[in-house]
Amino acid sequence: MPVLLDATVTQAGTTPSLAGLPRVVPPHRVPPERELPIWAYLRSIRDNSLSGFPRRAFEEPVTCRGLLGRSSFILNDPEAIRRVLVENQANYARTTGTIRILRPILGDGLLISEGAAWRHQRRTLAPAFTPRAIDGLVPHIATAIGEGLDHIAAEADAGSIDLFTSYYRLALEVAGRAMFSVGMDEHGAELRRFIAAYGERMGRPHLLDIVTPPGWPVPLDWARMRFRRRWIPFLDRIIAARQASGRSHAGSGDLLDLLAAARNPDTGAAFTPAELRDQVATMILAGHETTAGTLFWASYLLALAPDLQERVAAEARSVDLTEPTGCQSDGRLPLTRAVIDETLRLYPAAFVVVRRALGPDTVAGHAVKKSDIVMVSPWVLHRHRTLWSDPDAFDPGRFLPGAPPPPRFAYLPFGAGPRVCIGAQFALSEAVLALAQVLIRFRLVLDDAEPVLPQAVVTTQPDRPARFRLIPRDPVSPRSP
Repeated sequence: MPVLLDATVTQAGTTPSLAGLPRVVPPHRVPPERELPIWAYLRSIRDNSLSGFPRRAFEEPVTCRGLLGRSSFILNDPEAIRRVLVENQANYARTTGTIRILRPILGDGLLISEGAAWRHQRRTLAPAFTPRAIDGLVPHIATAIGEGLDHIAAEADAGSIDLFTSYYRLALEVAGRAMFSVGMDEHGAELRRFIAAYGERMGRPHLLDIVTPPGWPVPLDWARMRFRRRWIPFLDRIIAARQASGRSHAGSGDLLDLLAAARNPDTGAAFTPAELRDQVATMILAGHETTAGTLFWASYLLALAPDLQERVAAEARSVDLTEPTGCQSDGRLPLTRAVIDETLRLYPAAFVVVRRALGPDTVAGHAVKKSDIVMVSPWVLHRHRTLWSDPDAFDPGRFLPGAPPPPRFAYLPFGAGPRVCIGAQFALSEAVLALAQVLIRFRLVLDDAEPVLPQAVVTTQPDRPARFRLIPRDPVSPRSP
């Protein structure tokens, strides 16, 4: 069994920019010395994929093992990653298991589409995710964050709270407000029930999802089919209600407006109603899961590093965020942004990218055969011993202005290449603004000393309901005009 480590705090900052602050290594499990037996490895995919990576994966550029009659590669060599995700990306497709699990809830949206369908969607969506378009959504994001923090404050008044659950609700409200420009009071509870029901059972990988050939049903497929028959009318109902209103809240465009107005620059084609629905599902599902996890882990790390938390809070309280305009991109919150970047290094929401080879290839001197599995795991890559100094330590100084950038293809919180996450700018803007607003209002204190460990099935989440005390800060004094 992997060994459990408590948080480590020593008296040495790891970068000159944060000199004098204690070095913090958050709790983690030591990787197994050897590869797990095949049965244990397959079980880890369902229970916690992070436990399936052996120690040598964090030390060697490429590791390989046999997997059900084919080879499975873990790539940590930047040039090998470039080969698979950029240079020869057309040779690598999503696995059957991934599509089987995600399609019932995401349809044929951007995340899982392939080939010509993916190119059409990507080209059509691109104008909706420019920095200028995202900045237009920031008022919706800020309003939802403010209202969400009011609810969190009310919860915190009664004692310690399960912060991940609170952030999950906040992130879902932000996603709904950005998409539809209205609160989720009417549909939020039902949306949360849909997502929870899918994630708890149908969204978890099963052995049969992995080993069953394409087109062959597995028992969970029937439950997934029943889910989709209820999920589609629910989404259609929300979209129709928003479109029937004629305009977004307060006349300010929302993400649904951008998606509905999007046109393929080559053909002029708009999204069909079914395509629009699948994009809505993809943006809401992918967006809120990532944000909730990132905010939780950033808060956890700052609770372990109270001196650094005070520096981030001081930065946030020195900036006027009452008129947010894409604050993460204009340099006003460099330390807050660095904390988010370092959080995504230590706890990447998308912890692994799995691809199936469509044909033979050579990657970093290794022969890849048709149907072999190739993995790029940001969880492993971001903690690799040859690519990062002190990789298990929490050190936002790595990402402050003036710090040397990480090696290309060594830091991939949003993927890379043509399929890099189109919503990365949106996610970063939301996370930076939300963390700043949290720290303006509260000091974050862990309510118990039990370690919180990452557990990865679909995204990287805490393994238990960690409770925090949120201590109100004095209100920020109004600034003179």
